[in-house]
Amino acid sequence: MEKYKEIERSIIKKFRKDIWAKFVKAVIEYKLIEENDKIMVCISGGKDSFLLAKCMEEIKKHGKFDFDVHYVCMNPGYNEKNKELILSNAKTMNIDLEMFESDIFDIVKDVDRSPCYLCARMRRGCLYNKAKELGCNKIALGHHFDDVIETTLLSMFYGAELKTMMPKLHSENFEGLELIRPLYLVKEDDIISWSKYNGLKFLNCACRFTEENYTKDETNSKRLAMKRLIKELKKDNPNIDYNVFKALDNINMNCVLGWKDDKNYFSFLDDYDRRK
Repeated sequence: MEKYKEIERSIIKKFRKDIWAKFVKAVIEYKLIEENDKIMVCISGGKDSFLLAKCMEEIKKHGKFDFDVHYVCMNPGYNEKNKELILSNAKTMNIDLEMFESDIFDIVKDVDRSPCYLCARMRRGCLYNKAKELGCNKIALGHHFDDVIETTLLSMFYGAELKTMMPKLHSENFEGLELIRPLYLVKEDDIISWSKYNGLKFLNCACRFTEENYTKDETNSKRLAMKRLIKELKKDNPNIDYNVFKALDNINMNCVLGWKDDKNYFSFLDDYDRRK
């Protein structure tokens, strides 16, 4: 059996419960894919986005509705070794990948303040423009369950607000475009197990800056600190991450001090007397 067929089989057989079923559940529960969608799947070179690509292929082949999908990788200035690894993995996994070039790394290399923030904004803009060029109405990213939990804790601890990474959202600056996260319910440990089972090697971090000093940046990463915190808490309660997730879907508005939407802030005092 060809390698890519073994990889596809592993998703719907060996990892059916932990990956495929959760992928399909997210697609259905959050209405991420609909009839006649045209979706651009963004492949960064990491394990998550490559798994997403294969899951999207499978649901297109065996799903109940018809949609179009394009697999795209933006090259912001990867070195040749990283670029070749991405292309090699795409070939091994039989993914019809289009790689397009940009000079984002060169633009941000001399930026002193918040180069990562600028890089992220520019990359997002390039991807949205590419989706528009392809005539797509949705962009699929490979964020997973652990990303959701870590983002939630980061928002609480460092942003002083309770918010999370949503399974889908409308673009604010590109009308008609929607961002979706089909791996929303899939845990990172299961993605790692899948990649090891298939003997696949993916990029860990292809950023030109972090790869030059990866150990230092990794150690100081706030997101890594959240990973470590969750791992420690799970020793006492193995369901701690799931409980954080469910809490976001089970907010008791009678027991919060305040909340806000796009325009207004609301305090529990606004209708406190009415509820006595």
